[in-house]
Amino acid sequence: MKKLFSCLIVVLTISTIASVKAQTSFYSLKAKTIDGKDFNFADLRGKKVLIVNTASKCGNTPQYEDLEKLYQRYKDKNFVILGFPANNFGHQEPGTNTEIKEFCTKNYGVSFPMMEKISVKGDDMDDVYKWLTKKELNGYRDSSVKWNFQKYMIDDKGTLVDIVNPGDKPDTKEMVNWITDWSK
Repeated sequence: MKKLFSCLIVVLTISTIASVKAQTSFYSLKAKTIDGKDFNFADLRGKKVLIVNTASKCGNTPQYEDLEKLYQRYKDKNFVILGFPANNFGHQEPGTNTEIKEFCTKNYGVSFPMMEKISVKGDDMDDVYKWLTKKELNGYRDSSVKWNFQKYMIDDKGTLVDIVNPGDKPDTKEMVNWITDWSK
């Protein structure tokens, strides 16, 4: 009985270590900016990050305006927004990176970092979105991207802490409280 108990403890310990090792650090992720430059998430240490999958021809597209206002208000307070254009829902982001950048700048004055167009679901899902949607990688929970403008909240330690539905505006009281409350 003592041997069985010891074996069980060893198996549970190995299982726990394996699940911890399976998690990937947010800061080990990388992306390409909309201009094709390397972007290392390690540069985001100490900042709260809001990641949003975007689209130019969506009913939620006007959220660009609210996102930009939020970014302008808090960018100097260790907060950043990363936009990831994606064409996964209703083909609502058909443009090239150049066209997307021009659209965002001209129509909404977007100045927060925009990444290159990626896929946020399916077989060609980008590594950033694999991390955001798989508990084994993010240590928080499994999720799926439901539509354009879904928001992922990452705290200043690189931990995924919440997911905000696509239709929810980014400048809610809850979001502002999260951004400004450094105890969270």
